[in-house]
Amino acid sequence: MRHPNLNEEKKALKLGYKCIVGLDEAGRGPLAGPVVAACVNFKFETLNLKPNKDFKFINDSKKLSEAQREKAYKVLTCHPNINWGVGIVSEKEIDKINILNAAKLAMQKALGQVQGKPQKRVDFLLIDGNFILDKIKIKQKAVVKGDSKVFSIAAASIIAKVTRDRLMQKYHKKYPQYGFANHKGYGTKAHFASLEKFGPCKIHRKTFWPVSKF
Repeated sequence: MRHPNLNEEKKALKLGYKCIVGLDEAGRGPLAGPVVAACVNFKFETLNLKPNKDFKFINDSKKLSEAQREKAYKVLTCHPNINWGVGIVSEKEIDKINILNAAKLAMQKALGQVQGKPQKRVDFLLIDGNFILDKIKIKQKAVVKGDSKVFSIAAASIIAKVTRDRLMQKYHKKYPQYGFANHKGYGTKAHFASLEKFGPCKIHRKTFWPVSKF
């Protein structure tokens, strides 16, 4: 299995940037629930990172099993040399501003959590995808499929995915008829069948097809 590397982070460090973060989101495609973003900053000045050894579990969250993601999440969120933040934007806000803008807003919220920590002056963003954060006056680089290439983005993808999955498991308890614990709101056959039978619930994205037809 190919693992993300630190090439992009090293390039930024050589250019003089000191506080580099990776940003990724989870939940742009589902028909229900929020979109969640995570921001991750490794303290390079105190941490001698060797991705294939010390953090060999880090990879694109989609390439990991649920158990692997949970294990990685615990390590990442408890590590003393890692700063991280999470941003959540609800399905109601998604319907108001569209999913792309909602994903950007979630990233801004996640970034704000890291920036708000003592002596954290983020000066370089590595973003998964083909867009940058328009309202943020910080040097940025978008990396297509960054979650499978860039170490910090991959770490962010894990935190975002686990956070969102846990939220959907909670929603499953409130709306068990939709099976959110299994498909996390994505458009599976079982989910479509539930929509046909019960119609949408409060956490469905009303502007998404086929939810919109109801």
